Amino acid sequence: MSRSIFVKIVAVVVLCVFSAGTWITSGKLNVTWLQYFSASVFLATTLLAIWDLFLWRTIPAQLLPGVPRSIRGTWKGTVASLWDDPQTGERPSPVEVYLVVRQTFKSVSVNLMSKESTSSSSLAQVVDADGTAALSYLYLNQPRTVVRERSSIHHGSAILEVARKPACRLSGRYWTDRDSRGELKFEQRCHRIADDFAEAASYFSALESQTLTLDKNVLTSKSVPSVDHQEEGHS
Repeated sequence: MSRSIFVKIVAVVVLCVFSAGTWITSGKLNVTWLQYFSASVFLATTLLAIWDLFLWRTIPAQLLPGVPRSIRGTWKGTVASLWDDPQTGERPSPVEVYLVVRQTFKSVSVNLMSKESTSSSSLAQVVDADGTAALSYLYLNQPRTVVRERSSIHHGSAILEVARKPACRLSGRYWTDRDSRGELKFEQRCHRIADDFAEAASYFSALESQTLTLDKNVLTSKSVPSVDHQEEGHS
């Protein structure tokens, strides 16, 4: 059911209840206040949209029971396959990946991007029960054309546990219809939404550059003596 239909149904029910109440208490039906019906529906729809898109993600709202854990944004992490190469007996090295989570109060979708492929969720949900939150989703993985000889299109599922509130880490596992499985771990988060692998990588490169600059400034400020200290040394 769409948000607008839901709001209209609720508004009609409220109006009917109030109309019935005025008729029971006064003996006549007072419908003059029905002129505000359109304005009420518009206001309710606007408030619900603001809540659905933004307000539920704020820290005070996140403390309310029944509000899903916010994991919206772009996450940087690794995927480690548990597949053993039959020729060498070794497992592939972990691969850098980015998880993009688009989330509102009522819906969530997931994209996992690597240099060679992109996975898109067909069904996803964030379950928060007894203080423990988890993201679970089904996905379709589409490798780039140049690697499809060794990596075919496939379906899979994944479940990631969400650490802390606000969320600071996602970790879990995945399975595919190719009889492969592995582990996923994400420990860096950017609240911006990336559209592809290159854009996601640029977000975190910028964050790392800012962090290095701040660390350098802190070290520089600690290594330079204060004016008072210099004056005492020359007195």
